[in-house]
Amino acid sequence: MTTRHCRWIFLFILAAFLAPYSQAAEERSRPNIILIMADDVGVEGLESYGGTSYRTPQLNRLAEHGLRFTHAYAQPLCTNTRIQLMTGLYNNRNWKFFGILDPNAKTIGHWMSEAGYRTCIAGKWQLQSYDPPDYPGAEKRRGTGMKVEDTGFDEHCLWHTGHTEVKGSRYADPTILQNGKFRDDLKGKYGPDVWVDYINGYLERNQKSEKPFFVYYPMALPHWPMVPTPDSPEWKNPATRNLEDVRFVKDMIEYMDKNVGRIVAKVDELGLAENTLILFYSDNGTHLKVTSQTKTGPVAGGKGEMTDAGTHVPFIARWTGHISHGVNDDLVDSTDFLPTILEAAGRPISKDVRIDGRSFFPQLLGKKGTPREWTFCHFDPRPGWDKDRFQLNRYARDKRYKLYDDGRLFDVPKDQFEKHPIELATAPSDVRSAAIRLQAVLDSMPSPPTPPRD
Repeated sequence: MTTRHCRWIFLFILAAFLAPYSQAAEERSRPNIILIMADDVGVEGLESYGGTSYRTPQLNRLAEHGLRFTHAYAQPLCTNTRIQLMTGLYNNRNWKFFGILDPNAKTIGHWMSEAGYRTCIAGKWQLQSYDPPDYPGAEKRRGTGMKVEDTGFDEHCLWHTGHTEVKGSRYADPTILQNGKFRDDLKGKYGPDVWVDYINGYLERNQKSEKPFFVYYPMALPHWPMVPTPDSPEWKNPATRNLEDVRFVKDMIEYMDKNVGRIVAKVDELGLAENTLILFYSDNGTHLKVTSQTKTGPVAGGKGEMTDAGTHVPFIARWTGHISHGVNDDLVDSTDFLPTILEAAGRPISKDVRIDGRSFFPQLLGKKGTPREWTFCHFDPRPGWDKDRFQLNRYARDKRYKLYDDGRLFDVPKDQFEKHPIELATAPSDVRSAAIRLQAVLDSMPSPPTPPRD
């Protein structure tokens, strides 16, 4: 055997010996990812976006050490946004019914598991069954959504995993399914604390794992019912612990902020800050009964509405040592999180896979990337209990103009509440050009019929 042959044999054996170590090193170099999504808070709810009604020091700090996006948008209601976020597809492509996720859908949990991540989901599910039994047509929909054990997540700690009438509380004395079993030790506990405790325990258990982890926390706060938190004086008395009053939204938003801070603090305490990407987002605007003060005046909540009050949401990203402090004005919508997270995980989605989302991962690292020129909204939460009051609404928008499929065009910065449609016949040429571009988006998007109610 020649010297050359011996050298090749030696190199082959060495490569085979080092391969497992190389793969392990690659796994450790990929960031852990924590995605937190608030339930019902628009941009006016955070101090870093100009809000003055609520103290949000933890999210202020997250923004001070990360990147704050000024043009992040969501669907007007929770199911609509969460289905888009988890699948990377707009609602016109995979909508079933309200509170129902197609059991055949490929979720962000499946994608991240395939990417080699340990996965955990904690918080609000509400995607398997939603209609009460006496709602017309409910027998066609109840229990038809994705079961939590099929979501692609290794571990779960979730509320509302079954039928609506047995979902129990999400706040005081919560009903929570944890890894297939309902917990029986939650008397006197507060649901959001249970989820953060679980997440922080998960971080501790996986801090030295060879595999990176992905945690998705769809929060319950500050969703109705507006009730006391453990920081409210009324919490101390069991008789007033479930007192409903819109004034408690202040306590709930501030507790939301506190719980985000607890997770961030745990990441930092475990020495994981430089290898953990944290994303904070919201599923829709603030509740209609809530009016918040801002530096530019009062803002009424617009949950369920198509205006910015219902769709303009906060989005903050932090990854110590990788993301520089700043503000980004690129367009982002809920379909973009799936491709972004997978690119961050080093497993970008193939161009052959059809999704609607666009990765903004380069922007997180200070690069230009390929920002969106528009976002699209197909919003029709029907059928579902309490959703008969809605109808199909579709729009395409850029940072300035918003075009509905009925032809109404608005200059949103100048007409935030969309009271004065632009007369295209007399509009300047640049405005008409914007309308043509946005109409092309609407024309390219299929508009399936609303699923039957009965």
